[in-house]
Amino acid sequence: MRGYVLRQAHGRGGGPVFTSLDRLRRQSGQTSESDDWAWVLRASSATRPVLRFADGEVAESNASAAGDVPPNKRGTRGRVELTSGARRPGSVSNIVDAPSTAFAYEQKVGRTQRLIFAGDASFERSTSAGLATIWLPSGEVGRGAQTTLVLRRTQLGDNGPVFRGARMDHSGQLTLGDRIVLRYGGEYLLVGLGRSTSSLRPRGQLDVRLARGWQASLTVAPRPFSSLGDPGGALQSALMALDAFPAVFLRDGRPVLESGWHDEMALEHELSRKASVVAAVFRDRSRHTAVFGRGSALSPDFFQDSFSNSFAYDGGESNAWGMRLAYRQKFSADWEANVIYAWAGALAPESLPDAVDLRSSLATRQRHSFAARVSGRVPRAGTSFSASYKWVSGPVASRQDPFGETLYLMDPNLNVRLRQPLPSFFLPGRVEALADFRNLLAQGYVPVSTPEGQVLLVPSFRSFRGGFSFQF
Repeated sequence: MRGYVLRQAHGRGGGPVFTSLDRLRRQSGQTSESDDWAWVLRASSATRPVLRFADGEVAESNASAAGDVPPNKRGTRGRVELTSGARRPGSVSNIVDAPSTAFAYEQKVGRTQRLIFAGDASFERSTSAGLATIWLPSGEVGRGAQTTLVLRRTQLGDNGPVFRGARMDHSGQLTLGDRIVLRYGGEYLLVGLGRSTSSLRPRGQLDVRLARGWQASLTVAPRPFSSLGDPGGALQSALMALDAFPAVFLRDGRPVLESGWHDEMALEHELSRKASVVAAVFRDRSRHTAVFGRGSALSPDFFQDSFSNSFAYDGGESNAWGMRLAYRQKFSADWEANVIYAWAGALAPESLPDAVDLRSSLATRQRHSFAARVSGRVPRAGTSFSASYKWVSGPVASRQDPFGETLYLMDPNLNVRLRQPLPSFFLPGRVEALADFRNLLAQGYVPVSTPEGQVLLVPSFRSFRGGFSFQF
């Protein structure tokens, strides 16, 4: 069914009362009267425009729907990756240094909708496989509603337990008037590791345009709705969803999911068309805080990796207030930089004489941090490059401001990411070499003596993920 516009113009003797949505697009040289007003009658989700703030008015975020773009202009429809290493170190759904084969494919449904399929498999050290599906009614990631379903199975060692996980996620947005945008969503997790556990995690964000160049936001969510400066697209989002499960650890013999809740009030000001600053005050709450480290022959609460002496551990509760100040500068269409200062809480080891285990020797302590990230694309060579460094003022056993790290794509210490196009020769499409270096200098490791033994706490493991990507 088509959508229709009811339009009333003043000062020019009126005009047609009902005009089709296709006539809403004006020519570049045509102007409209300042007192024009219009309503859009939405007949279906496929014809629903997505709105954004622009110079005090609400405008469509894209002049044409995704379905109106010719197939040869839509970019890649499929992607195959041959890599070694996990996309998200610390996730139980994938082994850090195991080679795997992953694929993603886009299927158009109807006029504008798209369905993305993704999957991967690994057989080097353990049998691991996963499937993910993303449905995009609007045809674009971050524009309108999005529904994700992920199924995952991993054999942890030859004689170890089997991890089974299912994740369902839905998000969308509503435009209320010409100044307010409401984002909403929810995630349901069901995992099994001998025994099963589940979690329901709603989230919401309210954006209010106060004046030209000023916007306030209120967020209540375990993680951001999206990351700033992430050019991945729909295919990359489907591949990342395969490892989007939170950390899993054991407590009293039962599997426990990493939890966390983030409340934030932020104020953003655009200094210019290429520069902006964001100030935020937030509170982080967690009942089960993820702590990673290295050590062996410890208590059963240490969820040991089957192929190394690394472990995941439930650090217990953590509650802390914090603040963040971020400056973003775009130098060109390809290059930008972010500088962030944060004051937030994290679990830190303390020497307590009455500590009976590692959990009781950890306490939430406030820490300062400074971080910077530069990303861009080298002309002619086509190399995509990003580098970031985050410094924390004291030893920590968990992440400091994990919400901000996800939002601005920053991990602790030094991290480098490279994407280099290669000659495809006789192969159709495009070939890229991938290289991701995390915590390149192996910083932030904290040795701790506990009643359970000597351990080395590692907030961010040094890891490498590399391989090739074929896009067609």
